Amino acid sequence: MAFEYPGDGSLDYYPCRYGMSRVLFRGPRRDLDRPYVVTLGGTETYGKFVPEPYPALIEAATGLRMVNLGYVNAGLDLYLKDSAVLETASRARLAVVQIVGAQNLTNRFYSVHARRNDRFLRASSYLRNIYREVDFTEFSFTRHMLSTLQAVSENRFEVLAEELRAAWVTRMKTLITSLPCKTVLLWVANTPPPSPGRRSDLTHDPLLVDAEMVAVLRAQVTCYVEVVASPDALLRGTSGMAYAPFDAPAAQGLPGPAVHRQIADQLGPELQRLF
Repeated sequence: MAFEYPGDGSLDYYPCRYGMSRVLFRGPRRDLDRPYVVTLGGTETYGKFVPEPYPALIEAATGLRMVNLGYVNAGLDLYLKDSAVLETASRARLAVVQIVGAQNLTNRFYSVHARRNDRFLRASSYLRNIYREVDFTEFSFTRHMLSTLQAVSENRFEVLAEELRAAWVTRMKTLITSLPCKTVLLWVANTPPPSPGRRSDLTHDPLLVDAEMVAVLRAQVTCYVEVVASPDALLRGTSGMAYAPFDAPAAQGLPGPAVHRQIADQLGPELQRLF
């Protein structure tokens, strides 16, 4: 939902649709009859709790028309399985593809919701056979499930993790090649892409993505922009964010306005150069 409790600090995200898609993106809705830059990504691109997310800051600073197709907890399935969203993205003059985690996609081990990709739907017989002692009906979200499976058995978890990484790379390539325009690959996190030896740390986003996986994709895109939140931006935390009191824990785990400003400052000039 875009907002549930107006007047308590929550934002109105002006939810809107593009084409025949059922997905509600952050508005206000942009005019697609003029050249535009499209941004694809997860919660960071959507700008949850942030009055002016980085696409809006870039538009204000550069004059580029930014169409924000970020979605909270989006995985790659949101874009690859929605032809209307892909059509909107493919009509852009320039596309920004944020690197999202590898956990929120349907694979041979488990299925996720078509739009709310962080929602775990069901485990395959293959995964149930690997983890016979686990009751998968207890899980509603992919991160919770993966954290539990890793705690039960790190060795068995790595079998699942390798499947997710391989599926993620393949689908990222598919998404990038489906966009006929110039593409910018965007990394947004508190740290640079980890080495393969640290990629199974489930406490850091994007989940299960490492430097080698990013390097493979860099060869497929026009430009790569890596934004690592600065110490100053991290210290500012939730300052300037708008959220209801009960959303405070969630807000603390997301980039605040200072990080969005940093993203805009690094990404904006690259978009101007390429547009």
